[in-house]
Order: sequence, then C-alpha cells, then structure tokens
Amino acid sequence: MFRYRQHKSLLSGALTMAELIFHSVVRSVRSGHNNAIIALGKNMLQVVIFAGAFYLMFSILGLRGAALRGDFLLYILSGIFLYMCHIKAVNAVMGAEGPNSPMMQHAPMNTIVAIVSAAVGSLYTQLLTLFIMLFGYHVAVKPVEIEDPGGAFAMLMLAWFTGCTVGLVLLALKPWFPTVAGIIATVYTRANMIASGKMFVANSMPGYMLAMFDWNPLFHAIDQCRGFVFRNYFPHNSNWEYAFWVGIVLLMIGLMGEFYTRRHVSNSWFARR
Repeated sequence: MFRYRQHKSLLSGALTMAELIFHSVVRSVRSGHNNAIIALGKNMLQVVIFAGAFYLMFSILGLRGAALRGDFLLYILSGIFLYMCHIKAVNAVMGAEGPNSPMMQHAPMNTIVAIVSAAVGSLYTQLLTLFIMLFGYHVAVKPVEIEDPGGAFAMLMLAWFTGCTVGLVLLALKPWFPTVAGIIATVYTRANMIASGKMFVANSMPGYMLAMFDWNPLFHAIDQCRGFVFRNYFPHNSNWEYAFWVGIVLLMIGLMGEFYTRRHVSNSWFARR
C-alpha cells in the first residue's frame, strides 16, 4: 500500500488518494480497540450514559415541561448526538499523526491524509452509533418522527465540520505549545457541556444569557437541528450560517498553521519532551 507511484492522470491520483484515505480510516477506527464492534459499543455506551443522566436530571428537577412539545428522549438525543459528534471530531483531528510520525516515512502518506482519515473515522463511528440507536429506539420503544430528516442531518454534519476545524487549529498549535493546546482542548470540551445548549433551547433564554452562548457554533447547530427535528419549534435566536462561516474561518487558519508547522517542525522538539 505504501510505495511510490507515478500517476499519469488526475483521476489515477485521486483514486490512489481515496484508497490511501480508506485504509487510513480503517486504521483510525480500529485504533480505539482491536475489535471494531467493541469500539462501537464503547461509543454507544457513552451516548447511553449521557442520555440517561440528562433524562434523570430533567425528571428529578421537574424540567421536562420546559422542554419542547414532542418526544422528550428525542429532544435529549438531538443535543447529545451533535455534542458527541463535535467533541469527538475535535479530539480525533487534534490527535491526528503529525509530520514526525513514523507513518510519514512512507512515500504516499502525508499529514492531510492523516487529518482527513481521523475526521472521517470519527464521523463514521458517530453515524453508525446514531443509526443503530435510533433504529433500536424506533423498533423497541416508539416510532421516531423527525419533521425534516435532511435538515437535521445537515446540522449534524455542520457540528462535525466545526469540530474538525477547531481540532485542526489545535493540531497546528500543538507542536509549538503542546501543554497549552492540551489545556485549551480540555477547557473547550468541558465548557461545551453547558455552552453547547444541549440542555435548553435558545428561544426560552433571556437576552443576557443568550449573549453568553451565541459565540459557540455548536450552540447554533444544536438549536437549528431541533428546529428541523420538531414540528412546533422555530429557532429565532440562532442561525446555521454563523456556524458555517466560523468553521470556514477556522479551516483557513488551521490549514495555514498546519502548513507552516509542517515546514518548520523538527524531531528535536519531541526529543526534548
């Protein structure tokens, strides 16, 4: 797989790149556990624990009436799935192999393939978890009714995209300031437990509280997703365009930073740590 190839056309090069990304995605997915089923089960268990914790919290505190009219569990899952997809993408891209990785010694391999593979592997795991859990809930509990499945799926992809761009910026920063990058990633992950807005809807928030959350692209993606999931919810205090353009800006910054880092990184940096 990893040997030098001379391409005679753009199509040949694209097919070779696609093959390389496919094998790298498989390697990325199996890096969590040697058994792919167990790796998927671990991810599903995380989602189940999140959903169960929030369900109990809302029930004990009597906040179920403050949620949207409709399936309460679907309300919880619409926030948790986007949060998990976003955070997993951040961690996967940030943890992608850099220019000093032994894998980069093979001619066709490069950092872009490693980044894309980590991002796609994270998305594959989250989508498979999503479909299995929704199918099980639909069959075992009650039919799942989503007003606009296409729009809801687009918001899921938007949450994944913004997570990838945040992870790309942190990946470019990590060789220069590894401790700082790790702290930023931890703080960002913990802050999004609340700042993502998965426990409430933007329409019910007062203006002074809304100002503390609307900086977060994930907050906009989750709120817009609930507008597509539920028939009687129309989000007025969020917009998906903001999240999209924030992702584009972070993507450009991350690519420029990664290119600069790749040109200047040295093995001696890692030898000192």
